[in-house]
Amino acid sequence: MGIYLNPGNRGFQTILNGTYVDKTGLIDYVNSTIDTPLKLTCFSRPRRFGKSFAAKMLCAYYDMSCDSHSLFDGLEISKKDSFEKYLNKYDVIYLDITRFISIATSVKMVIADIQAKVIEELREKYPLHIGEKENVLADALFSVSHKTGNQFIIIIDEWDALFREAKNDGVIQKEYVQLLRGLFKGGTATDETIAAAYMTGILPIKKYGTESALTDFIEYTMTSPGKLAKYVGFTETETRCLSEKNHLDFEDMQTWYDGYSFSRVKHLYNPNSVMNALRNEEIQNYWTKTESFESLKNYIEENFDGLKDAIVMMLGGQSVGVDISTFQNDIISYNSKDDVLTLLIHLGYLAYDQTAKSVHIPNREVAEVFQSATKGKKWTSVTRTIRQSEELLAATISGNSDQVAESLERIHEECTSILRYNDENSLACAIYIGYYSAKNYYVIIREFPSGRGFADYAFIPRRGTDKPAMIVELKYDKDADTAIRQIHENRYEGDLKKYFGNLLLVGINYDKDVKGANAKRHSCVIEKV
Repeated sequence: MGIYLNPGNRGFQTILNGTYVDKTGLIDYVNSTIDTPLKLTCFSRPRRFGKSFAAKMLCAYYDMSCDSHSLFDGLEISKKDSFEKYLNKYDVIYLDITRFISIATSVKMVIADIQAKVIEELREKYPLHIGEKENVLADALFSVSHKTGNQFIIIIDEWDALFREAKNDGVIQKEYVQLLRGLFKGGTATDETIAAAYMTGILPIKKYGTESALTDFIEYTMTSPGKLAKYVGFTETETRCLSEKNHLDFEDMQTWYDGYSFSRVKHLYNPNSVMNALRNEEIQNYWTKTESFESLKNYIEENFDGLKDAIVMMLGGQSVGVDISTFQNDIISYNSKDDVLTLLIHLGYLAYDQTAKSVHIPNREVAEVFQSATKGKKWTSVTRTIRQSEELLAATISGNSDQVAESLERIHEECTSILRYNDENSLACAIYIGYYSAKNYYVIIREFPSGRGFADYAFIPRRGTDKPAMIVELKYDKDADTAIRQIHENRYEGDLKKYFGNLLLVGINYDKDVKGANAKRHSCVIEKV
């Protein structure tokens, strides 16, 4: 066993020693690509989403220097027809790019180090097949394969780390792309040498204009995970089983860590946060403040037209349309609001709806990260509104409709000054931000299906709270009594009454045409049921 050539199965063994969610079905997919035109796979997803776990799993499965039968016994892959055919049958090259960066004397030496260290291990195993002066990794691999008939499986973890670490150094990036092209450029040499390759990282493969730097790779990303969607994170079934087994509230798990959704899998959870909740027996925010958090603050401060509007709208619980096509798949070549939003999808801060082509903040955990990131000078009004949201909630629960209307007057005015428009969307956004602290006590559902239609908002108390349930109906240029009347006529409260004894019906109206300096545009009626 080596460090880079055939690293063994110890990494996966360590993973199995803890609580393991079976993701070995990914191996069957990679098996299906071996020695086919689809054999080059790049599967990108955010930090904390199990990328390195998958890489170590694949090493353990393919590495010919060890016997991994016992590790995979009983797991999903062991039931597949391809299991025995490829198990421990290949020389594996495993490259963790972040490790090379951390041990290099300079980031400029990383490419040379990768080639030198891997060739050194290849020469130890195949001393008769690699020349003493050989310093090109692709040529060394081809020489071994051509003379022995052995093929390689190449697994690259954090493949994009150099694009992030040397983000402004085009020379290093070009050198790195040339290394990868040399390994995977296609043609006879690659076909003879590489049985399959699997790369994983945060960003999709870098684009130059409209074309990928590595055109032969099949890509699966946070905007288009395709058939690999269920391996992006934990599924709802997996998370529910973990919650029940460890006696944690599954509904809280949903609120905190769900929210990533794709056409093939509708509910995906942040795996690192779920596992931390299990380990600590406490559901809370486990989103690690890495350098991507510092970057988030910088990105959302960018003065791209409409970006600040979009952030406020999403903090207000709404989705925002996005065009992902212009993003160049790096962290510096963003030139528009859409580019920044697309980058935040790949970093895990936003969830992408493939059908609606829109983004939203996925869950409470990430919402808290955005809340922390919007504490700068440009976000004073939003920060103040969130801080005072406890007062609005208390006034609502106590039935103080005048205070609620007065608070909403201020909140809506401040949000509108940011959003630059004055319509139903800004009112809905103001309501959500105004009741921001209610997330601590409620599951808040917008467009709640109930009775004969959809209530604008339903506030469903979390277990262990003594708050009343609330139905909130919004009206625009009408009156608050009409909102209450609509709740009764459409029986919006029906589905909540069977769960909670105490219920508030809250009607809120906004009249944009009220005149006068001291005119109040908001009115509120609160009815206790």
